[in-house]
Amino acid sequence: MTSAAAIEARKDLACALQAAHKLGLAEGVCNHFSLAVPDRPGHFFINPQGLLWSEIGPDDLVVIDAQGHKVEGRHAVEPTAFFIHGWIHRAVPEAACVLHTHMPFATALCLLQGGRLEMASQNALRFYRQVVYDNEYNGLVLDDAEAERIAKRLAGHTVLFLANHGVVVRGPNVAWAFDDLYYLERACMHQVLAQGTGKPLKLIGEAVAARTAKQIAGERQQSELHLKALRRVFRFD
Repeated sequence: MTSAAAIEARKDLACALQAAHKLGLAEGVCNHFSLAVPDRPGHFFINPQGLLWSEIGPDDLVVIDAQGHKVEGRHAVEPTAFFIHGWIHRAVPEAACVLHTHMPFATALCLLQGGRLEMASQNALRFYRQVVYDNEYNGLVLDDAEAERIAKRLAGHTVLFLANHGVVVRGPNVAWAFDDLYYLERACMHQVLAQGTGKPLKLIGEAVAARTAKQIAGERQQSELHLKALRRVFRFD
């Protein structure tokens, strides 16, 4: 029997997918969100192959195991999802929710030589010392070696920028991970727009950045409220 927690988890993930589409964070029928299935260790919900994020409901989500193999669901799963998400969930146990997108402004930074999220905006400060970069692009992630390499790069951080590719954000639940994804794109957008003026960024000092990051980390109620609001808007209650 499906637990109440699993039902709510399905709703959270489906809502996040629909919200991401609405906010312009999706890309066709590509990219993936995954989430640990409550009370079922080693199993994860993931969005199916071939569906726009805007049309995915709770029952469309597929269940994969820790090796990335499909074990439940009426839809297929796109191959790179098996590798990227399966390996991250295995290599980073605390990554209950893993979000991978090619969202525009964050991906723009991935295309720049030495592209980095600079500590120049309040939104960027939430990611102070939480970001890691993979500077090596090796094509589509369709083998264990490349997926394992990427997963191990993410360990110890919450955000991974993939050179010439996109970003991965992980968190302990959908609320935290999605809130970070949203604000990461906002921070990248502000930076790209500011750099487009040709003037230098006004960087924030280490002491203030560290203190502000700690303040933001202490306000995770905002992340929970953000997801609750999205569930009301997208009628997932």
